[in-house]
Amino acid sequence: MPTYPNLRASIDACAIAPVLEMKTENQPARAKAFMITTAESRVLTLVTRAKTNKEIALALRISPATVKRHMEKILAKLGLRNRVEAAIYGVMLNGCPDGSSSDCALRKLQSGTD
Repeated sequence: MPTYPNLRASIDACAIAPVLEMKTENQPARAKAFMITTAESRVLTLVTRAKTNKEIALALRISPATVKRHMEKILAKLGLRNRVEAAIYGVMLNGCPDGSSSDCALRKLQSGTD
């Protein structure tokens, strides 16, 4: 099986670059995080943990439609384009989710291991 050493770097750059650019805009990433409500923050935390709208709704005891609306507001307020950018933003802001093991992708990226 062929390996493509530069492929991972290219993929990482494409996925993370738009989120990193947010830090260079008018407000730093942490300041933007204060623009979202507590309910939106809870949703973002669960999105960061790769939960679906239905799973988030069950966990927070709200409807999937409410989760969808919170996601729309999160994306708009933080200037993000999609759920993936929101998840990356959440991980970059808060680090690896609680209880995650050494296989956390953020830790691997930071340490340079695969």
